[in-house]
Amino acid sequence: MATKSKDWKLRVGEDEDRLVKAASDSTDTKFSSFVRDAAVAEAHRVLADRNTFPLDAEAWGKFCDLLDRPAQVPSGLEELFSKPSVFE
Repeated sequence: MATKSKDWKLRVGEDEDRLVKAASDSTDTKFSSFVRDAAVAEAHRVLADRNTFPLDAEAWGKFCDLLDRPAQVPSGLEELFSKPSVFE
């Protein structure tokens, strides 16, 4: 486990404080761990579609070929969408 060397100083409202403390208590998690874990999970979620992935020329060519090929519709899906919707 990495050594924690940074302090986060946050100002929150009373309602926010009560809510987060209740959630951390309900999971038997220390308050600071709960806040840190939630913040890190949200950061991963927000950044998930903003990451880049390097590809060499061969892998890039294969990737482009996959993107350029015609759409493939599984027969089961085609059959499902040919039926009337239950919501109509």
